[in-house]
Amino acid sequence: MAQENTSTGTPAPHPVPHAHGGGHTAPPVPPAEPAPSTWGRVDAEGAVFVFTADGERAVGVWQAGSPEEGLVHYARRFDDVRTEVELLETRLHSGAGDPKHALSTATQLRDGLAESAVVGDLVALGARLEYVIGVAEKALANVKQEREEARAAAVTRKQALAEEAEQIAAESTQWKAAGDRLRSILDEWKTVKGVDRKTDDELWKRFSKAREGFNRRRGSHFAELDKQRATAKQRKEELIAEAESMAESDDWGTTAGRYKDLMTEWKAAGRAPKDSDEALWQRFRAAQDAFFARRSSVFSERDAEFSGNAARKEELLVEAEKIDVAANFEAAKNALRKIQEQWDDIGKVPRERIRELDGRLKAVQDAVKSAEDSRWRRTDPEAQARAAQFRERVEQFESQAEKARAAGDERRAKKADDQAAQWREWLQAAEAAVADR
Repeated sequence: MAQENTSTGTPAPHPVPHAHGGGHTAPPVPPAEPAPSTWGRVDAEGAVFVFTADGERAVGVWQAGSPEEGLVHYARRFDDVRTEVELLETRLHSGAGDPKHALSTATQLRDGLAESAVVGDLVALGARLEYVIGVAEKALANVKQEREEARAAAVTRKQALAEEAEQIAAESTQWKAAGDRLRSILDEWKTVKGVDRKTDDELWKRFSKAREGFNRRRGSHFAELDKQRATAKQRKEELIAEAESMAESDDWGTTAGRYKDLMTEWKAAGRAPKDSDEALWQRFRAAQDAFFARRSSVFSERDAEFSGNAARKEELLVEAEKIDVAANFEAAKNALRKIQEQWDDIGKVPRERIRELDGRLKAVQDAVKSAEDSRWRRTDPEAQARAAQFRERVEQFESQAEKARAAGDERRAKKADDQAAQWREWLQAAEAAVADR
């Protein structure tokens, strides 16, 4: 029970406990809950008072029961307010509460505490509300800072996306990959939140302009590509017409060379539209295949004929290589002439056999010609006449020497002998030359 005030005859207000510590530190929880009479009283007329730091304050009237029941009633009201404050505090600490709502509620409770119809530790409750307000304000500041940081990050990310889109629009020629990337950028753009409306509109305009620029450049590229492919189609149709016109040609070498040139021109023409390029190629290839198939067939028949010719020439070579020039020169010449006539009549052989076969025949021809040249030199009339002339001069000087010696003129005999000896040397050389031939 409250003590009476001796000077007024009224009970003295009970001392109000104060919160310990400063700032926003939560007040300590008392070990046991004091009785409601610690914080208020009910007078004889039923007026209910709560004790405050400034004295007691009337909070209501209780006529429904005993004074103790009245205090309990108003104490329960106090407990309801305190429970609401405790819930705000708990939700703030757990992160589940809305700092803005908590701050608004706690402020309203604090501001209305001086007039609240409750009985309890108003000072402690006020301190607790100040603590909750401080926590809410700090949480709001953190939220604001996080929001600003998130906004800055979102702005930075959208700026990066806009810059990437601008770079793609200005530089990329990988049309499919670049188009896919722009769509990915748009999808990501929609997920980036928290940018203020003005900045977001400016960045969106940059991105949208870049995307439109890329689409225009890509459209222009494919329009030009379509034009090029139409030109390529026309050129390939011209090449096909020429290729088909030569398919029945028998001018194998010239036509094969032209087909090779056509293939080079085909590659240089570029790609025709996708729906027609393969069909054009098949037509072009069919014309070539028809010509080369015919050529291959003809060449196969010709190769078989040439192989037969080579076999016949080998038989002639066996006969030619048996010719014995030393035994009978004229017979050898006649045999070689007959072989040469047959050789020419046989015709062509495979290209890879020409050098071998002609080389063997040439060796026989060279042997016969060499023998003929040698024989001609031995029977050369000029050489024979020269030798006869030298012989005549030898005999002439020998006769002069005999006559001079018979006349006793040794000097003239000696001179004639010397001249005869000189002409004899020349005679021997002339005869030797004839013999060597």
